[in-house]
Amino acid sequence: MTPTPRALRVLEIVSLLLLAAAIWMVFFYAPLEAVMGAVQKVFYFHVANAWVGMLGFIAAGVAGIVYLRTHDLKWDIVEVAAVEISLVFFLITIVTGSIWAYPVWNTWWTWDPRLTTAAILELIYVAYLLLRQGIEDPERRARFGAVYTLIGALSVPLTFMSIRLFRTIHPVVIGAANPGAQGSFDMTPKMLQTMLFAIAVFSIIFITLFWHRIRFGRLQQTVEQLKLKLSQ
Repeated sequence: MTPTPRALRVLEIVSLLLLAAAIWMVFFYAPLEAVMGAVQKVFYFHVANAWVGMLGFIAAGVAGIVYLRTHDLKWDIVEVAAVEISLVFFLITIVTGSIWAYPVWNTWWTWDPRLTTAAILELIYVAYLLLRQGIEDPERRARFGAVYTLIGALSVPLTFMSIRLFRTIHPVVIGAANPGAQGSFDMTPKMLQTMLFAIAVFSIIFITLFWHRIRFGRLQQTVEQLKLKLSQ
């Protein structure tokens, strides 16, 4: 495997410093919410993880489209990298949402439209990884993955818009609040600044991990091609 590029090493350091800054802003810069108190601090990490998770799923769908047009396996590597990393971020989204929900909704989980669509979205991409394991031929596997992620990406806007399309108790972060939302609050300027900064920071962390995973994927592809040559 080639040495880690200097730019990636710099990006790693920048990501860590920005993450430390985001944590400081969440706990010391953003004011304490009057009703929910300290548990509202989870909101910043929850939204940031949701943003990069959904962004990654869409990126995987775009990579799938490019693969279907070019049949270049490098786009399959990009697609898998986006899905794997987004799955982790989106799982953190669901976990942090449950941590926030328990003191606010008095339950860890409820089959609210937003929560239900989020759980389905996570399971769609878990199934994607499992199904890929059953296909040995690299080109067939890449073709399957490209079509799957393209269709799977359609569930992303549904998950995002669910709080606007259906009656839900999940608060709307940006825009008019739902009449039946439980736990909604008005963001002060410092809260908004902290949320936007956290989104930017987690986007940079996503890019860093994405770059690492693509490099690892190339190594995996090389090893797989060598195994196929030896088996012939």
